[in-house]
Amino acid sequence: MNLAFLEGKVYLFELCYLTMSEFVNILTEERQGILYLTINREDKLNAMNLATLAELRSVFDQVMDNKAIKAVILTGAGEKAFVAGADITEIASLNEVNARKFAESGQEIFAMIENCHKPVIAVTNGYTLGGGCELAMACHMRIATANAKFGQPEVNLGIIPGYGGTQRLTLLVGRGKANELMMTGDMIGAEEAKSLGLVNHVFPTKQEAISGAEAIIEKIMGKAPLAIGMVVDCVNAVFLEENGYQTEANSFARCVKSGDYKEGTSAFLEKRKPVFRGE
Repeated sequence: MNLAFLEGKVYLFELCYLTMSEFVNILTEERQGILYLTINREDKLNAMNLATLAELRSVFDQVMDNKAIKAVILTGAGEKAFVAGADITEIASLNEVNARKFAESGQEIFAMIENCHKPVIAVTNGYTLGGGCELAMACHMRIATANAKFGQPEVNLGIIPGYGGTQRLTLLVGRGKANELMMTGDMIGAEEAKSLGLVNHVFPTKQEAISGAEAIIEKIMGKAPLAIGMVVDCVNAVFLEENGYQTEANSFARCVKSGDYKEGTSAFLEKRKPVFRGE
């Protein structure tokens, strides 16, 4: 195994124990229950290296356990890029054995984001390419700035998307368009991405896009947290080799067992605003 990559893997493991204040490649700020998470490698167009992936893993470990955090907004530093791809210097050192581990590690981290029971919205500004596009697709929603560019250009390097991009892109935009984008390596703009279902909303500027994400989260935060988590599980069941209808029925039953269900139905009948506690 390539030694540099092996060292990177050890680093990936060790960084899982860092607190958010110790991060090097990610900035975090919590305000009113929202964790603002910024990939902060602006001089590298926020390209993801192993250390950044490790910090992402650590963030979402902590998000899931922190009751004060209700939602996450994920973006990239500056105006030029959300995440322009993976770190090519690390990719260039791969061989067949460690390449499989490289892909599996990224898939595992992105699955943590996708399966998070708290809403995660990507605000995609500028280049959203390769691993960056895969990261955005792992989030529950994507809001783009007008200058956003999306693509999976890995074939230009003689490889394919390895962090779940072949699967998520196909499910989001359909087989034909996914094949076209991944085979040609072409980029598409924000409006085309929206028309394909890759993006939920497009705003002129980054600040307006963040405000749009905040507005969506504000609505979600007024709903029952357990039910929101069950929505995540049921929607993700579409991606998995399981009976999504059974997942839905099981999740529905779990909701009915909750205090939130009793509060929601009582509040409706009493014509008042519900106060959900996530239990």
